[in-house]
Amino acid sequence: MGTVTIGVSIAVPEPHGSELQQLRAGFGDAAAHGIPTHVTLLPPTEVEETALPAIEAHLGEVAAAGRPFPMRLSGTGTFRPLSPVVYVRVVEGAQACTWLQKQVRDASGPVARELQFPYHPHVTVAHGIDDAAMDRAFAELADYTAEWPCTGFALYEQGPDGVWRKLREFSFGGSVVPPQAGASRKRGGLPAR
Repeated sequence: MGTVTIGVSIAVPEPHGSELQQLRAGFGDAAAHGIPTHVTLLPPTEVEETALPAIEAHLGEVAAAGRPFPMRLSGTGTFRPLSPVVYVRVVEGAQACTWLQKQVRDASGPVARELQFPYHPHVTVAHGIDDAAMDRAFAELADYTAEWPCTGFALYEQGPDGVWRKLREFSFGGSVVPPQAGASRKRGGLPAR
């Protein structure tokens, strides 16, 4: 086996996801078609492939403790000059996203890690492109809005081709229970960590 690069995120549903992905490509971001439109909960993280079952079990527990919440995007922001990113702002649901990402990265879990920057939920619409194109993305999406009920999140893996592919979805409220958790419930009633 070996290592794989994973990420955990909330997908931006259709038609918003494809719309923002096309706009991102139109601004000249070459990575746009390899990255589904999302709000990150766990940034790209290299893990041992053998750890995936434990990671899935952990994410199942996080999802079981979560509840659906409203997500609303509105307007743009940027991380420049610290990072060459323009994004659409999460104006409703940010607190729930912050709670979720802390649970995903919990020190007792299989993907505990520190972040390079403080967590700030957002939807990237331009990354690493020239300043004029970043300015255009910032201006053109200033009035952008979208909303939907967030009912879960997903685990993704980055392939050797750089494309992110969904491995598994996790719905809030325990509607997806991994088999590993079911076995531990028989004896003590609580899933093993």
